[in-house]
Amino acid sequence: MGYKVVVAGATGNVGREMLNILAEREFPVDEIAVLASRKSLGTEVSFGDKTLKTQDLDTFDFTGWDIALFAVGSGPTKEYAPKAAKAGCVVIDNSSLYRYDPDVPLVVPEVNPEAVDGYAKKNIIANPNCSTAQMVVALKPLHDRAKIKRVVVSTYQSVSGAGKEGIDELWDQTKSIYNPTSDYEPKKFTKQIAFNVIPHIDVFMEDGSTKEEWKMVAETKKIIDPSIKVTATCVRVPVFVGHSEAVNIETEDFLDEDEARDILREAPGCMVIDKREDGGYVTPIESVGDYATFISRIRQDGTIENGLNMWVVSDNLRKGAALNAVQIAETLGKRVLKKG
Repeated sequence: MGYKVVVAGATGNVGREMLNILAEREFPVDEIAVLASRKSLGTEVSFGDKTLKTQDLDTFDFTGWDIALFAVGSGPTKEYAPKAAKAGCVVIDNSSLYRYDPDVPLVVPEVNPEAVDGYAKKNIIANPNCSTAQMVVALKPLHDRAKIKRVVVSTYQSVSGAGKEGIDELWDQTKSIYNPTSDYEPKKFTKQIAFNVIPHIDVFMEDGSTKEEWKMVAETKKIIDPSIKVTATCVRVPVFVGHSEAVNIETEDFLDEDEARDILREAPGCMVIDKREDGGYVTPIESVGDYATFISRIRQDGTIENGLNMWVVSDNLRKGAALNAVQIAETLGKRVLKKG
């Protein structure tokens, strides 16, 4: 006996990836419904060897369905997630809407699976920001060993984090640079993204940080430990898929780089590829389509008493979004719903 599963936003990058991962991981699905907005109604999407037609999110009845994976953005989520939750369907939301709600668990299953148990207050579980998800997978096992005091992170985030429009803009802009007869002005991004980097993701806040940077701070505290100090600089780079992060950590107890490497090799969700030679590290293009969070360039930071540096890479459409949502569904199933 399996689950009745809904995927809302099934025609988008993340929604399609959710369907792929549900099939790949053989999630116990008895019945599946794929939902989209009216403009995408009837669009066909793949689920394993099946082809499914999208139904209207606006009129869909969630009664009798077990789990709904939402990948529709904060606006539609605000309208439809409470309806699904009220109908008894547990919502796993990929938007930022509920991440900071104290009554909604924010979950990365390798890090805080027990938080899933708190879903019942609103029947909603939040998926973290893509850049936070991969970082906390790498931080948690080190925190358990040596207690992390402070994190300084600079991100190198791919355009797929901005959706299909971001991917299209990089593609079209790159072509236009090589074609002197065409000119492609920035639309999705604030400046040219092709052959450039942009130190600006999401809106600016009063203190000069961006909302993306604030998310990494707030979410790391909620998922791992409120006492961790985090400062982030988030940068958009001309990469299609795969987020990278240069992470500097300061711990309370001394942690040798060799021990850190050994800890991360054994940690759930982590894949250490760290050879001090040409190509002995992972780049974003190599992470595409993979489940793992890859960790390279682990080394001591001699400028502080207990410091480490590392390079963290993951497929942002997978671990940063769709995979984490499916893993939450798996965790919910094992810990609470117990079907399949």
